[in-house]
Amino acid sequence: MTREAGHDGGPDERVVLLVAGAADLAVSAVGSALGAVRGLLRRSDAAELAAQAENELTARGRLVLDRYAGPPPAHLELLARLAVARRAADDA
Repeated sequence: MTREAGHDGGPDERVVLLVAGAADLAVSAVGSALGAVRGLLRRSDAAELAAQAENELTARGRLVLDRYAGPPPAHLELLARLAVARRAADDA
């Protein structure tokens, strides 16, 4: 399916070429990623790297939850409720 550079094919041919190019790019990226993973697995400190990655992912997850979860209750409000509950328990 080799064409000259100046020849414009139909829309179907362009779609096929785009899909083929995207597939080639994806295969190339996956190959590079697998090579990087193989290199990491050959390292002697792979367990330490995995632990650091887990800690970093946990910290990122905590930040995301803090960002999108509701705001924490007001500290003084919690203390006031606790004091009221203790007084009610002492009076009873």
